Amino acid sequence: MNRIGMGLVGFGLAGTHHIDAVRRLGFVDVVAVASSHPDAARKKAEQYGIRKVYGSFEELAADPEVQVVHNTTPNYLHAPVIMAAIANGKHIVSDKPLAINSTEALRVWRAAQAAGIVHAVTFNYRGNPLVQEARCRLAAGESGPVQFVHGGFLQDWLLEETDYSWRVDPAKGGRSCTVGDIGSHWCDLAEHVTGLHIDSVLADFTTVVKTRQRPAVSPQTFLHAEGEPTETVEITSEDLASVLLRFENGARGSLNVCQVAAGHKNDFWLEVNCRSGSILWDRDKHEELWLGHRHRSNEVLVKDPWLLHESVRRYTRLPGGHPEGYSDDFCNILSEVYDLIRRGESQPQSSSIVATFKDGYRNNCIVDAMLASHESGGTWTKVECEQ
Repeated sequence: MNRIGMGLVGFGLAGTHHIDAVRRLGFVDVVAVASSHPDAARKKAEQYGIRKVYGSFEELAADPEVQVVHNTTPNYLHAPVIMAAIANGKHIVSDKPLAINSTEALRVWRAAQAAGIVHAVTFNYRGNPLVQEARCRLAAGESGPVQFVHGGFLQDWLLEETDYSWRVDPAKGGRSCTVGDIGSHWCDLAEHVTGLHIDSVLADFTTVVKTRQRPAVSPQTFLHAEGEPTETVEITSEDLASVLLRFENGARGSLNVCQVAAGHKNDFWLEVNCRSGSILWDRDKHEELWLGHRHRSNEVLVKDPWLLHESVRRYTRLPGGHPEGYSDDFCNILSEVYDLIRRGESQPQSSSIVATFKDGYRNNCIVDAMLASHESGGTWTKVECEQ
């Protein structure tokens, strides 16, 4: 079996998940990492047994041993890293968002298309087997047409004024913080599971914590600045948002996202109400699928390979009763990405769980439409995307 060389740009929390996932595939070698803090990266690289450490993503992208670049940098660096990889003919796996806005996202999607490389955005919740079971059932039309899609994503890691991250800086994270960060996951999953595009949005954004204490050290995600030298900065991006949705088939929807909701660490749920039945997936009960009925008892389908649709079983890694988790979902995504690379194909099949740069671009368009809706005073705004 031919082995594949992977290079990682960015060596934070997300980067370690990428390393773990590709090593589980069995035929991928992590040959290099690139970081803006090379001294710290060298110590970490030794722990992970990685031979090469670069001080720039350009050097890593030019390394002939690297065939696939994984991009886990802050949002504002996504496009530059991707374009460097494309210039060197590398396949690319990038964390979301694809770019800092839809204009930039369109440019990198078109460039990846023209290069004929494999390109993927890590919307990792797609990799959950119960999510795929819900998608299968909706595609089969078991409960009739979709009428209402709703849910939310709540966290509390930005609750206090001393909580700071590059994500709240528009120059690094983009103009949207909470919707761009976690609302993007929900929108991608809603479209992926239902097979329907979000046609238009009506958004209301709020900044609850209007000033924050920025630490003197480099601001990282999930950094609590209390007790460190800080400066007070004004915050313009939202930490709370409510959005009404209209889907292309006429279905309605609603979404609430918040990163200042005390007690909620990573609460993500998506419910789809159809003409004669409902389906709910809740990340806190991620090995269950709630099935709602009117004329018979509601059901809870618990993950068991033999109870799932035949096409979904490959996403389960353990027998029923043996819990799987976040890292397994992520590994499912990367397994399909690397299967494409091994087969010499640049585009996944329509049944694939892989989000391509086209999906990433579309997601950027949705977030931009929500921003435009809010900035216009809360008016219905169409999601405009090039095909």
